[in-house]
Amino acid sequence: MKRLLLVLSLLPFTCFSQIIGEANGGEVKFNPNNLACITEEAKAKINTEVEVNVAKLIKQGKLSIKKAGLAAPTFIWPVKKAATSDFNDVWAISNYVDHDATFPDKVQDYNCGTNTYDTSSGYNHSGTDIFTWPFSWYQMENNLAEVVAAAPGEIIYKNDGQFDKSCTFNSNTWNAIYVQHSDGSRTWYGHLKDGSLTTKIVGDTVVEGEFLGVVGSSGNSTGPHLHFEVYDSNSNLVDPFSGTCNNITSWWQDQPDYTDPNINAVLTHSAPPNFDNPCPQLENTNLANKFLPNSTIYFAGYFKDQLAGTTANFGIRNPNGIRIAVWDENFTDSFNTSYWFRSVDNLATLGTYRFEVTYEGQTIRHEFEVAATLGVEDEKLAQISVAPNPFEDELKISGFTFNQADYNMAVFNQLGQKVVEKEDFSARLNLQFLSKGLYFLNIGDKTTGSSKSFKIVKK
Repeated sequence: MKRLLLVLSLLPFTCFSQIIGEANGGEVKFNPNNLACITEEAKAKINTEVEVNVAKLIKQGKLSIKKAGLAAPTFIWPVKKAATSDFNDVWAISNYVDHDATFPDKVQDYNCGTNTYDTSSGYNHSGTDIFTWPFSWYQMENNLAEVVAAAPGEIIYKNDGQFDKSCTFNSNTWNAIYVQHSDGSRTWYGHLKDGSLTTKIVGDTVVEGEFLGVVGSSGNSTGPHLHFEVYDSNSNLVDPFSGTCNNITSWWQDQPDYTDPNINAVLTHSAPPNFDNPCPQLENTNLANKFLPNSTIYFAGYFKDQLAGTTANFGIRNPNGIRIAVWDENFTDSFNTSYWFRSVDNLATLGTYRFEVTYEGQTIRHEFEVAATLGVEDEKLAQISVAPNPFEDELKISGFTFNQADYNMAVFNQLGQKVVEKEDFSARLNLQFLSKGLYFLNIGDKTTGSSKSFKIVKK
């Protein structure tokens, strides 16, 4: 993903004695270079293998020959959040089917828009790309976005065991499942996570909404997403969306709006959320729900289909349910996916707080705790200190009692941009090349996500 930093138009905020930081964040783009999801050669190979399987299944009496006149299926959405996800939603759409057969840069989606792509080699995007947002790699690592059967049918082909952390064009095969429906139409589910596919085998049936796998980044891919492709009973490519430039009856039971503003997540962080790690490294989520009194807490909202001219309202309620901080973010641009955050560093009352964001008629809430003590691991992290601070060239970190290889380090500037990264912990950090100013040092557990951040000043 590519992050574009943008400063919001700042509206007055009510702080009720709370010290609220400046707004930061921006747009995050998926597949900005328009990488083809699947080559024509790969597609031809898949079709050959599918037909071999179909012939075997028919011969074995496990698959019915398609019957003329049967209605095409209607689909439910093929991506859902896992029960273990704390997010409100886990997906956004980056690309639809391209209805303009010419190329390059001649594109048209079902709504006569340009939310699709082609390539100079002649590839016209042939499916719907549903990517995970926010924190795509974190979601994939933790199996938070599931792929489900859009309609009942029979598995006619599946492929697993392929590398699932692709970032660029390659010749790798994707992990995928292919389902045939009662009328003979077929759905493809591509780019799945290695080892996540259902244990059902070719010839087994699936019901609507049944788990098929986890969103991954196998095959030609720049990040975790589902490539959902549909063919009718005569093997013609189908765009299941009905619109001005695709005059069909929608194949969806409840077709999503072309523009569908949504709050995907409302989260608290121990350091600024960061999306700048090179693919396929996990993002620095810095997720935290428990804080010591008066520590710096970052409050972030993650949006899908942000609209220019709209406003999101942010607020914090104390343990008594009283709003103690309120601010608005006025959006001046329309973005497919975006995030915006501010910091607060003087919450002293112990108890459970509620962070809430309201946008386009929807309010999402997130609880966090201010406590006198933290968990066992967090208690140990709390014993870490840095010196000198302010510093000139080198920081020394003391009080670290963990396995150094299990922890990473990063330094962020005031905009939340990562300026230093170390894969393993080091007790000495040379920062002489930094400009003078305020920075944030984050020490984090690679496995659990527990972390501690420090304000550091380069003099």
